[in-house]
Amino acid sequence: MTQQLPQVPPTEANEPELAEVRNFRDVGGLPTTDGRAVRPGRLFRSGHLAHATETDAAFLTSLGLHTVFDFRNEADRKVEGADVELPGVRNVNIPLNDPADGKEFWKLVRDGDIAQLREILGDGKAATRMSDSYRKMVVERTSEHSRILHSMAEESVPALMHCAAGKDRAGLSIAITLLAVGVEREAIEADYVKSNDPHRRYKVRRSSTAADAMSPEVMELLSPLFDARVEYLRAALETIEATWGSVETYLTEGLKLAPETRERLRESLLTEA
Repeated sequence: MTQQLPQVPPTEANEPELAEVRNFRDVGGLPTTDGRAVRPGRLFRSGHLAHATETDAAFLTSLGLHTVFDFRNEADRKVEGADVELPGVRNVNIPLNDPADGKEFWKLVRDGDIAQLREILGDGKAATRMSDSYRKMVVERTSEHSRILHSMAEESVPALMHCAAGKDRAGLSIAITLLAVGVEREAIEADYVKSNDPHRRYKVRRSSTAADAMSPEVMELLSPLFDARVEYLRAALETIEATWGSVETYLTEGLKLAPETRERLRESLLTEA
């Protein structure tokens, strides 16, 4: 049974339901272990910005962003398009693993019949694939996550992090950033699973025209790919501890974060002590 997670009060003024940008939110307000909190208006997360309307773009521009971190790969950007241009905002593309990577795999997700989906996703295979991908991102993408955090410490705040749906690659990168500044683990998990809220979820699209293409069984088979399940994030955190021994060692040795870099991050993102 999934553990009950604490609820983080939403900051409604900073969580508009944008027309064509999914899963947007400000992570401000999350508490740290030393009694501080993430400052509102400093770190945002969302799905891709490629389809943002003029009104969406005007709102995003009003946030005073310095940098948008886009974690999509070339295949994502080919399908969805490049992010809209926000005046005065730097866009940095740092591709991270797609948790369900592979052209053939995604072709089956879009076009496969129910028998094929049962074969590749049934019996827990989809959820296992997702957990494994989070473990892989932690181990194989240390240089990218190090680059993100060093950039955040130097010049990139206020920042927005996004991938395609804003839940996996962005979700893990946000979690690592929050770990680096000392946010409580339960609060990190509670923010992560907010991506499951109905108005934030990525829309499932299928090319198949079969009568059962969007049947309840197909949706159930696909759901692990489109859910933000806390066990995925925990798989990443467990891998950090298994590989480096502790989060602190991961941050200092895996991501090469010096104490002064961590302190600059805290100054950029947190309320005053």
